[in-house]
Amino acid sequence: MEALVKFVQDEFVTKKDFPEFSAGDTITVFYEIREGEKTRTQFFRGVVIQVKGTGLLKTFTIRKMSGTVGVERIFPVNMPALQKIEINKKGSVRRKRIYYFRGLTGKKARIKEQRY
Repeated sequence: MEALVKFVQDEFVTKKDFPEFSAGDTITVFYEIREGEKTRTQFFRGVVIQVKGTGLLKTFTIRKMSGTVGVERIFPVNMPALQKIEINKKGSVRRKRIYYFRGLTGKKARIKEQRY
């Protein structure tokens, strides 16, 4: 059964080519918003807290600070409204899910940039 689901996903679902990113990276996600007849592009820039799932069910969570309030948003990778993803900084963290990042403020909330 699992092989059949994988076959259908590979053959019939269109995939968008987004860059590879992981937890700790700072990315900008551009997505389309429809308001009645009009559509506009909005972006959400923040730190990736987690990447979850595989294939079509893959989602990622981004956290940004809006003033003094933390805002998190979950994006499915195959969401039709997603237009593009830009990687602003590659972060160096030791974990795949950095939930501890939610409790940090100020200078402690910085993530080291990855060296190439």
